[in-house]
Amino acid sequence: MRIKDYPAIIEKAWAGFDDSISIKLVEDISAKVSTNHVFRVTLDNDDIVIAKLSYFGKYEHFKEDHRIIQAASNNLLYPFENVLAKSLLKNNQVYTYRYQEDFLDTWVVFYNPIRAMHRMPKRLDEEHIRKLGREMAKFHLACFRVGKSLPKSSKKLRTDIYHLQDILDTEAGQYEHRMHVDFLKDQCETFLKNINKLGVINFDMMPVFVDWNIGNFSVTEDQHLFSRWDYDWFRVSSRILDFYFFSRVVSNVGDRTVFSYLITPLMEDRFMIFLEEYHKVYPLSENEVRFMKEAYRFFILNYVIKYGKYFFHRTYSTKLQREAYELYFPSIDTFDPEKILNHLGIKSEPKIEKKKAVVDK
Repeated sequence: MRIKDYPAIIEKAWAGFDDSISIKLVEDISAKVSTNHVFRVTLDNDDIVIAKLSYFGKYEHFKEDHRIIQAASNNLLYPFENVLAKSLLKNNQVYTYRYQEDFLDTWVVFYNPIRAMHRMPKRLDEEHIRKLGREMAKFHLACFRVGKSLPKSSKKLRTDIYHLQDILDTEAGQYEHRMHVDFLKDQCETFLKNINKLGVINFDMMPVFVDWNIGNFSVTEDQHLFSRWDYDWFRVSSRILDFYFFSRVVSNVGDRTVFSYLITPLMEDRFMIFLEEYHKVYPLSENEVRFMKEAYRFFILNYVIKYGKYFFHRTYSTKLQREAYELYFPSIDTFDPEKILNHLGIKSEPKIEKKKAVVDK
């Protein structure tokens, strides 16, 4: 088998699922800026399934994520019961296939094709923003409710950052991140210290999809969420991880082909409009608002620095990592949570002073 002969791997994966029918055609429908691979598979009887192929991280995490997504898609209630694509099952479990040969280790999962309706405009007007704010709050509430019935996730914010710290202590990591190792270690420590201070462990936890952009979801004519696909950054965590991408969807520049990950959309007045509507449906706490800054830091550390070379083609990965040091990290402290807190009328939570214990002598 040729290296990266993905259609041949998909054929083997499908034979393991159902060898009674063959594949007629495998078409690559992957996003061109990403290294992830998605294929439209046409069977001999003209039925169509979608295959996703991945080869980084751990197979156990790949399998775990899709098991959680499947449970979420089954348990979400109206009007979100058909929003998520459903994986194909075998023996009542999500079917995944692992292909290993020499140094190649890759995994496949199959989905039923997800229906799409309308894409939102590349640049939203105020009414679009208000409707999207209300709809995303309702979706988050629905995800929080199903979160209690989902299988446990082993991926945590802390463990992802610990993993980056471990990489920075290896010879390969020190070479890859040369000139920035100490800086990245400081960023990791800052993140860990701040999430502990904010009590993130006590936030509402739910399935979050992180990478919200206009190309990843569709809406009805009335702008209700109809379908969502692309689960590459899926995890069970705080809803706040979704907010940076919400801010990008509603930003003044709108959806763009050439993109950067600047922090500025989080401070735009247009994002304040989104938050205003969201907060009416699913209120935010003071510490959740303050966590937006750290969620952004986590996104840059984990998805741009640690995994950038896997998520983006080399030219994009190099560009985004260069911008991380020149623009993204230096701008983190420009985030002003007070603007959001004041706009939403969220009063500061009283700080309880701990009394020193008196020890009898």
